[in-house]
Amino acid sequence: MSPQHFDQLYKKVTAFLRGKQVYIRDAYASALPVYRLSLRVVTTQAWQNLFANNLFLRPTPQELSTFSPDFLIIQIPEFQANPQTDGTKDSNFTIINFTKKIILIGGTGYAGEMKKGVFTVLNYLLPLKYQVLPMHCSANVGTKGDTAIYFGLSGTGKTTLSADPERRLIGDDEHGWCDEGVFNFEGGCYAKTINLSKENEPQIYNATRFGTIVENMLFEPGTRTIDYANDSITENVRSAYPLEYIPGVTFPSTGDIPGHVFFLSCDAYGVLPPIAQVDTEQAIHYFLSGYTAKIGGTEAGITTPKAVFSTCFGAPFLPLHPTKYGDMLAERLEKYKSKVWLVNTGWIGGGYGVGNRIALKYTRAMVTAALAGQLEQGGFTKDPIFQLAIPNACPGVPSNLLNPSSNWKDAQAYATEAKKLLDAFAKNASLYLTDNSQVPMG
Repeated sequence: MSPQHFDQLYKKVTAFLRGKQVYIRDAYASALPVYRLSLRVVTTQAWQNLFANNLFLRPTPQELSTFSPDFLIIQIPEFQANPQTDGTKDSNFTIINFTKKIILIGGTGYAGEMKKGVFTVLNYLLPLKYQVLPMHCSANVGTKGDTAIYFGLSGTGKTTLSADPERRLIGDDEHGWCDEGVFNFEGGCYAKTINLSKENEPQIYNATRFGTIVENMLFEPGTRTIDYANDSITENVRSAYPLEYIPGVTFPSTGDIPGHVFFLSCDAYGVLPPIAQVDTEQAIHYFLSGYTAKIGGTEAGITTPKAVFSTCFGAPFLPLHPTKYGDMLAERLEKYKSKVWLVNTGWIGGGYGVGNRIALKYTRAMVTAALAGQLEQGGFTKDPIFQLAIPNACPGVPSNLLNPSSNWKDAQAYATEAKKLLDAFAKNASLYLTDNSQVPMG
């Protein structure tokens, strides 16, 4: 939007706030002080200010005494813009003004706009100013200090797989990769909790306690017990809690150079393997593709499976051209020889409605085996369509589950669906490889 429209809207917002009670909180983004962004958050609702407390880093009293904000965030759900006169697309808006260092949010109660606004700012500043790669990923570290990162869009398992009882959590959503290693941008987690259970995800389940914010969830009638299976509002139900609600979390939220990189996709077409190793060229292809298949709930209007390509697994938050981030990742993979894995947390034996979703216990077993170097022991088989290296064996996982083509009753039907997805990848790749103006940003 034009600077004139922004100034006009900002004046209307501040006039709207005049005389009203607001909540103000100072916070940080970035666990490494050298890359830190200071934030002043102003909200009209107390719970949204608590969200900022939970998701951003919390300064000490001594730090607050000398605090000076780099960016101002204002979120006002009650204020709606007039698209005809304010230069917005809709009555709700999220606007980042890099010149005036303001993130202006109105007409929406979705608190996640604050954290994603800050993520977008860091996606612009860190590569240009510090040559740090910002990443839409989770991260954890093993008992031997081995760091792993997990890229993925909403619903693919970033938070779930990083909250591993056998490993220490660094963070569940946003990180930077610098010469010293990996560092978290945030001070909390924002977990998708549809069908959450204590058996499958004990760490996330136990983190929902006093001080945790829950969004879009309903309670069992007449109780304070959350009905995690209820998606009557939306399937995009969330909980937001401080990192320390996860036992054994790392402080500060940093890790060494990642030895393993996982790309998570929820393939609703059932054609990608549950896990496969990829080389650097393939890794950059899948990174720039940012594939998953949405099956409804996270985004309005999606009720049937739909292939989604969100470049670098975070297209709406990338102010720079995707190949800038792709080149930075390629440099790091070549320099540090990190192993890269493609993981399908979606369907096997057929697409959504025909096959079955891969059990979480099997996905965990495959990721654990990859981290332990066990998948190489049984060798790999090259998939003829996607040219992916599929492991022949994995401890704790039935061998017939590893190759998707063997799980379809109709081999020709599998090949047809697989080639459709391969063509979709190729069509999407042509956008960011040929014409800068046609890159799908969001």
